[in-house]
Amino acid sequence: MKKTFVLVVLFILPIVAYLFFASGINNFGRLPTLTQDIGDISEIDNNVALKDKITILGFLGNDLGNQKGIAFNLNQKIYKRFYEFNDFQFVMLVPKGTESKVAALKSELGNLTDMTKWNFVYGEKEQIQRFFDGMKTDLSLDGNLATPYVFIIDKDRKLRGRANDEDEGTKFGFNATSVAELNNKMEDDVKIILAEYRLALKKNNANTN
Repeated sequence: MKKTFVLVVLFILPIVAYLFFASGINNFGRLPTLTQDIGDISEIDNNVALKDKITILGFLGNDLGNQKGIAFNLNQKIYKRFYEFNDFQFVMLVPKGTESKVAALKSELGNLTDMTKWNFVYGEKEQIQRFFDGMKTDLSLDGNLATPYVFIIDKDRKLRGRANDEDEGTKFGFNATSVAELNNKMEDDVKIILAEYRLALKKNNANTN
């Protein structure tokens, strides 16, 4: 009996574990698409593109002083964990005229992290509102063109989120004022979308060999 037990532990369990995890890798839940083909941000700034990038998109508005906590939360909880992945970026829409405020914010954040993949796009009020409306969420911008919510946009300019969130039902964005939400929900969803693209890349590489 002891020999049989040892054989099971040494040979059978690793095989079962492999099959379990292999199945999980190939059948993990994809992050739902909530809005197809959102606007092209290059129409506002042709130096920044959403196509072929995994983007964390935010709207910081005019009053960046009040949005500083959001920026720092995102930087510490999301950006620093994922910015080294290829094709990952942050894009923050802000109104024209906030350039000096953005420079000050970037300087503060730059003391904590590499800012290479933080992008700030300056737009007219109408451009920012039109772009936000084009995402077709159940959220809104405030009078300063800001929202505490940030959004996950995939490489095909599709808004990703949760179709059956346990708290909200359809979840279009993530409240960056809540460290718990960033840790418990957004981080997991970013991992899922990165895993999607890694798996697709592996399949493409396997098919070409």
